[in-house]
Amino acid sequence: MIKHWLNISAPGGRGRRLDLFVGEPDPKTGGPAIEGLRIGVENKSVMTAHRNRTSRFDDLSETLDAVYRVRQEAVMATTVLVGVAERVLNVRDRVKPREDDFERAVLPRLSTGDQRLWKDFEYAVSPNRPKDAEVTVARFRELPTRSPGHTHVRGYDFVAVVPVYVNNVDPPRVDRENKLGIDVDDEYALMLEAICRAYKARWHA
Repeated sequence: MIKHWLNISAPGGRGRRLDLFVGEPDPKTGGPAIEGLRIGVENKSVMTAHRNRTSRFDDLSETLDAVYRVRQEAVMATTVLVGVAERVLNVRDRVKPREDDFERAVLPRLSTGDQRLWKDFEYAVSPNRPKDAEVTVARFRELPTRSPGHTHVRGYDFVAVVPVYVNNVDPPRVDRENKLGIDVDDEYALMLEAICRAYKARWHA
């Protein structure tokens, strides 16, 4: 019997989560056990503070290491959302702590296209440098990958990079017209194909 779980603790500690866990239930508890993992998918995002790309990269690398030590044949994939907005309203760190009536007066306006937010909270606007998204994409392309039959190789079976336009003022969207040369729909289709090919090679050969 194969089951799936969402948002469970990932091996290796530090509060990491596997967003999708597909595998054989633990015979004793009926819950997820890393020894029975067949497909694991982890999602990360680097939206505004692109300086955090290294810590997100390390999280993915360390989760991969922890899974590989126990279950080399597990199909591992990751999606990385990369923010491409030129400026972002820093809601969490700058707006929310300073607004006593945040839930009523500010929250309903966010991501609605209300351009007055830029002026009302000018102190909380964080710019992104022109090359930030490009550098972030290049960093995550350095994650190791492997082909379906190479379970002896430590690597992800697919790394999907998805450009997104998120600035907390305008409605968020997947940036299909991005300048990074990424075909978002093709990237998604390739990821599904890679997961299916790897799964078939390892459990239905």
